[in-house]
Amino acid sequence: MKDKTFSSSQEALHDLRDGISLMSGGFGLCGIPENSIDEIARQGIRDIHAISNNIGNSGRGLAILLKNGQISRATCSYVGGNPDLEQQMLAGQVEVTLVPQGTFSERIRAAGMGIRGFYTPTGYGTLVAEGKEAKEFDKPCILELPLHADFAIIKAERGDAFGNLWFKETARNFSPLMGMAAKVTIVEVEELVPLGAIPAEDIHLPGIFVQRIYQGSNYRNDIEIPVYAD
Repeated sequence: MKDKTFSSSQEALHDLRDGISLMSGGFGLCGIPENSIDEIARQGIRDIHAISNNIGNSGRGLAILLKNGQISRATCSYVGGNPDLEQQMLAGQVEVTLVPQGTFSERIRAAGMGIRGFYTPTGYGTLVAEGKEAKEFDKPCILELPLHADFAIIKAERGDAFGNLWFKETARNFSPLMGMAAKVTIVEVEELVPLGAIPAEDIHLPGIFVQRIYQGSNYRNDIEIPVYAD
């Protein structure tokens, strides 16, 4: 069985390059791959197409890359909590594609499952439907295509040398789906455990979908605190 462990984020992310598409797990700041994001910021690669629920929040998470000018395209489902993305979108600095959240997760799942497309009523008759094929079922639906990526960076609570992963509660969010939808999946874990330490029935993402894994460190585990205007 192949050992997929790397000693650091720098080694695990050694071949990232300008112009890649990059999925990043996390819902807001919950379950984000902090070490991988910090390493991408250090590398300074640019023209990234970021695929994530909300591309960070309030200067943290993927917003670090936004502030560095490293992201040129974003596919996401929520902008409201991310002033950095909002400002760059309105200034024309980042091309943003908004996808309804259920459609967003299903497009990623379709990529991982080899599904070539699916019909959904979500978005029919709105801007979301522009340029998409429509079909009548019990109600009008639009055709949505799978969402792939060159790389996925995700974080799990525990993982073994083969890449079998266990996520803690809601920190799982989109990460297992993204791990299946990318050409190369790079995982950071809070705890690297021996093979067999995760019972088979508790594995949330099998190692067959993981190419690289390393143990992270110095997690900030930021908590989002909303700021409301007076």
